[in-house]
Amino acid sequence: MDTEKMMFIDPHIHMTARTTYDYLVLRQYGVVAVIEPSFWGGQPRTSAGTFQDYFSSLVGWERFRAAQFGIRHYCTISLNPKEANNEAIADQVMELLPLYAGKEGVVAIGEVGYDDMTAAEDKYFHLQLELAKEFDKPVLIHTPHRNKKAGTSRSIAVCLEHGLDPARVIVDHANEETVQEILDNGFWAAFSIYPHTKMGNERMVELVRQYGCDRIIVDSAADWGISDPLAVPKTAQLMLERGIPEAHIHAVCYQNALAAYSQSGEIQESDWLDPLPVDQRQLFNGNSVLRGQQPEFEPERESVIIE
Repeated sequence: MDTEKMMFIDPHIHMTARTTYDYLVLRQYGVVAVIEPSFWGGQPRTSAGTFQDYFSSLVGWERFRAAQFGIRHYCTISLNPKEANNEAIADQVMELLPLYAGKEGVVAIGEVGYDDMTAAEDKYFHLQLELAKEFDKPVLIHTPHRNKKAGTSRSIAVCLEHGLDPARVIVDHANEETVQEILDNGFWAAFSIYPHTKMGNERMVELVRQYGCDRIIVDSAADWGISDPLAVPKTAQLMLERGIPEAHIHAVCYQNALAAYSQSGEIQESDWLDPLPVDQRQLFNGNSVLRGQQPEFEPERESVIIE
């Protein structure tokens, strides 16, 4: 068995920062669905209107762009922790979030949590957990790059204070220092295979060897930094080569993400097992993703009635 016959979900990838070619390659490597969390753009946004345009692109253009290459695109909506510290704008963003939290394809509230562990971050973290409860959405937690253990512990405590079901909370950017606490408290532990910083794929193999596959999720967190959109299938291949059972690979690179985020009611396996035909002749607000290239399209499938 090799990974060419497997399907993958990348449940944390920032496709807004990637090229259309990445969608093409992801599909060739077996990625059938991606989840794009709300994200810091690399420089401060200067008004609430820029957030509104960004959120609209997540539920609009990116879903269209992915579908043009046979990939299902979902997203999570939030005020990112790093951007919570500009309170004048953050308060306006909080007014926008309910307009998007219930839209089609929004599978969670996130990323929420901490960056520098400031009072402002704490304030908007609490508010967004209440928003998740209001919209009955799972939560995606961003754990900080600095003081990760303290930030993870505090994030877990805050979620429990709000009465959230740990089975509906995904704690991302986990590592060897935080995984035990996340799992012991009943949360999903997600690992970002991000070169040089968050988690390497060889370390990920050993974590799965040690902890098994229960409530563990692999993602790429690929963005505008030095990152790899193929991190999930590449890690799956390495796991296979290192003797990790195929069932465990299927769980951490596909099934667990589906189980966690399908609790939103916005993602289900039939979305890609029985998809609509790809038709690159379609336009989004009058625009094509092809930039003048020849469109490809699949013939309409005839419905089959089984009696």
